Amino acid sequence: MADIIIGLVGSLRQGSYNRRLLNACVSLLAPSFTLEPHGIDDIPLYDGDVEARSGLPPAVAALKERIASSAALLIASPEYNNGIPGPLKNAIDWLSRPVADIPRIFGGRTVGVIGASPGRFGTISAQQAWLPVFRTLGVVPYFGRLLTVAGASTVFGEGGEIVDAGTRDRLSSYLEGFAEFVRGHRLDS
Repeated sequence: MADIIIGLVGSLRQGSYNRRLLNACVSLLAPSFTLEPHGIDDIPLYDGDVEARSGLPPAVAALKERIASSAALLIASPEYNNGIPGPLKNAIDWLSRPVADIPRIFGGRTVGVIGASPGRFGTISAQQAWLPVFRTLGVVPYFGRLLTVAGASTVFGEGGEIVDAGTRDRLSSYLEGFAEFVRGHRLDS
């Protein structure tokens, strides 16, 4: 049976470049892994009063359990105004609640970040901006290869597939390195 990697789409848009990028990973990932993409559409804005009154929203609780039972987390993060996108940061904030759960959900878990943007620099600033968050959560970030897709409007076809061979090759190379890194940093070993 293949190990599960949870893929987290960092955009709310159904046709987003990052959703397309993560979906392309499904067929390119090593066969020893299964990528399970998850959206953040059902995660409300974090509100400590809501948490105190009602606990975690069902979408958050379910996603936390999927992450806790996974081999790794692969995040497809857009870049908004040279930084972390608010909806994705909000999802991570909810997933880190209650604070006592951080070690179970994130502690020592391998995390990779990829991203696509229509701009010239891809998502390099957002990927760098995630580092303090990752440090706080205690994850093991994958730094082996960088994958930022610039000019995303020319990379994807009408059906969401990657039509640019160079981008497909870079994504395959990234996923190969990420899979090897995950194998070497298993939580259960």
